[in-house]
Amino acid sequence: MASKKNGLYEKIYAVVERIPSGMVATYGQIARVAGLGGQARLVGYALRNLPSERDVPWHRVINAQGRISQGSRGEGVNIQRQWLEEEGVEFDLKGKVDLDRFGWEGDLFPL
Repeated sequence: MASKKNGLYEKIYAVVERIPSGMVATYGQIARVAGLGGQARLVGYALRNLPSERDVPWHRVINAQGRISQGSRGEGVNIQRQWLEEEGVEFDLKGKVDLDRFGWEGDLFPL
């Protein structure tokens, strides 16, 4: 079962690696593009278990409300916001990203 999980995680990482700098995608969107529709939580688990040696831009994945998930990589919430802002992603006063403006249209190009 571990190899199946690793294979699913690799599909997720491959999609996340395609998100361009300055853009974000949602957990559900990543699941859809990876062919894992309805498994947004699996995307969260995969990113939480991302090996430190993997250079995957996990910080570009946010929730469907346009917010950084609080469970996102522990205290990495502040780092995630900082990295997104450094890439030009803007947050409103309530901490939301405008998905119409900064959302990646990767679902047009599934794996």
